[in-house]
Amino acid sequence: MSPAPDERERIRAAMDRILGGTPQRSNGALTIVALAVEAGVPRNALTQRHTDLKAEFYDKVRARGATPDSERRLRQQVRKLKELRTADAREIAQLKADVEALVGALHQATAENSHLRRQLVDRHAVVRVLPAQTPPDR
Repeated sequence: MSPAPDERERIRAAMDRILGGTPQRSNGALTIVALAVEAGVPRNALTQRHTDLKAEFYDKVRARGATPDSERRLRQQVRKLKELRTADAREIAQLKADVEALVGALHQATAENSHLRRQLVDRHAVVRVLPAQTPPDR
């Protein structure tokens, strides 16, 4: 199915209205979705059939010193992801330090347990049982 003959003209007219700040059918956002709504065409007309017009629209937006909304949203998302990555790196470093401390404590407890077991086997060793501690009242 070929595009309607005036589809390209409608897209160009819509582009001029959006870039001129006088949208009639859309919210005037600097996006392909708004351009498609403004031109009265499906979005895939710009993403599949008229990719040159889509590129031209984004080029005109950039030439005006503006950043397309989609790019602005992506940059914001990248910034948030970098912040999360930094926070995750800090958390991972803390968890690694915690693991090292726990491994050290486990090693010490294992060594003490082994030493006490050897003392139990040795009949000449003196092993004293410590009195049980009662938990403090709360």
